[in-house]
Formats: sequence, C-alpha cells, structure tokens
Amino acid sequence: MISKVVKDIKNKSSLRESSVEDYFTLLKPRVMSLAIFSSICGLLLAPNPLHPFMVFVSILCISIGAGASGAINMWYDQDIDSLMNRTKSRPIPQGKVTALDALGFGVILSLISVLVLGLAVNYFASFLLFFSIFFYVFIYTIWLKRKTPQNIVIGGAAGAFPPVIGWACSTADISLFPVILFLIIFTWTPPHFWALALYKDVEYSKAKVPMLPVVSGQRTTKKQISVYSIILLIVSLLPYFLGFSGIFYLSSALLLNLYFCFLAFNLLNSDDKSDSIFAPKLFKFSILYLYLIFSTLVIDSLL
Repeated sequence: MISKVVKDIKNKSSLRESSVEDYFTLLKPRVMSLAIFSSICGLLLAPNPLHPFMVFVSILCISIGAGASGAINMWYDQDIDSLMNRTKSRPIPQGKVTALDALGFGVILSLISVLVLGLAVNYFASFLLFFSIFFYVFIYTIWLKRKTPQNIVIGGAAGAFPPVIGWACSTADISLFPVILFLIIFTWTPPHFWALALYKDVEYSKAKVPMLPVVSGQRTTKKQISVYSIILLIVSLLPYFLGFSGIFYLSSALLLNLYFCFLAFNLLNSDDKSDSIFAPKLFKFSILYLYLIFSTLVIDSLL
C-alpha cells in the first residue's frame, strides 16, 4: 500500500483540470444510492424518532462515508480498472483525476463523515461508520478482492452496514432487528455480484481478479447463486417470523424471493451460451429486489 502511494507521487503529472463531476464519479454514486436508501430505511424502522435535522446529518454522513470508501477503492484498483470495460471509463484510468488526489479526497471525506456523525449524532453510529469504511477498504479492497473467490462473500459485509448505522443513529445501540437487516444485504450480495461476474468473467480474468466464475467455472457459480438465493429467501422472512413485521411484508417478501429464486434456477438450468441472457436479468432484478424488500419493510411498519 505504501509503495503504491510512493508510485502515485512519482507519477503525478499535470492533467487537464478535474471537474466536479469527475470527483462525484469517484464516490460511486450508484453504489452510494443503495447505501443512502438502506440507511434511511434503518432510520425509519428504528423505534426512536430523530429530529429532522439530525436525520439529514445522519444520512449525509453515511452517504459521504460510503462515497469516500468508493474513492479510496478506485485509487487502489486503478491498475485493474484500466483493464476492464466496465470500469475503464472511471476518472483515474481516463486521466481526469490523479490517483493521489483520489486517495486524498477519499481519506478527507472519510475523516469528515466519521467525525461529524460522532459529534452531531452519537459516537456509536460514528464507530460503525468508521468500521464499515475500514472493512471495505482494508478487508475487502486491499486484502480479499485479489486473493480469494470468496472476496464478495466476506467483503459484502461492508455494504450491509448502512441500515445498521441508520438504526444506530436513532438508538445508539444494536438490537436483533438491525442485525436481520444486515443479514438480508449480506446474503443478497453474493448472488447479486456473481450474476454480474458470470457475464463479465473474461474481464475479471484479464484483470486477474479471482471471482468465482474465473476460479471455479460457470456451473459452480450458478449452483452457488441458487444456494444463496434460498438462504436469502429464509433470511428475508425472519422479520415476520420474529415479530418485526406483518402480513403485508410477508406476502411481498414471498413474491419477491420466489421470483428471485425463479431467475436463479433458470440461470442454473441454462447452458453457458444463455448466461449472457439470464445472468443480466438476475443482476438487474437483484438491484430492484433490494429496494423493494426494504421499502415493504418500511411500509409495513406504517400500517
């Protein structure tokens, strides 16, 4: 990591002036939007209502923290981002932002988000935000991503923290319900990213990222997607069976998960040539799924 920073200092040269849009792109806005949404759901589901201004500060800090970790991720992954069609248009490979500037931008935003959340809201939520950034940067990006096909299974925990942090902003503690919210995202992450990896496996192979399709093949990956889809079905029903939600959520969760499993098993039973059709379908629906499953939890709590 230190050698990478030294190299970036040596390579820093005069680029065209970076725009606000370039720096905003460093924050991975699509990923950040999921973090924002799930943290809002965590806040709304928590038993202690916050003052609207505190809600605004909480969401802002969680959003900035999530985006900051994305910027640091882009700094570290600059070499492999330039090799993949999906990521080569990012600001660093395109020469729009220097790697060192991206690192500094991410670190400064990380510090600001953690400090402001602690001072304005509570220190427990601030610690959780710090830990989620640390986990994404050091555990997933630097340690796991390039070393094991289980990278996304373990590393997916980083993306599961926002609803827990949202809850903690309101309560300054953790109970069983936010843990279930965490588990829903945690078990959702592998089938979501493996569906993407199935039709981007050539790119991951070129970048030497050991995603499951690259290491174990298409068939094994599709089996694992099916297994995790069933686990996700079970986990997503826990809010009802543990008394945290009602019949509206139960019926919605059943419909969403049955369709998720339907797509997963269609993918499992398809030949490799059809993966380019079925894998993107599952990947796109999985994004919609996460928004809907959390939305129905919030709506159910209001009924």
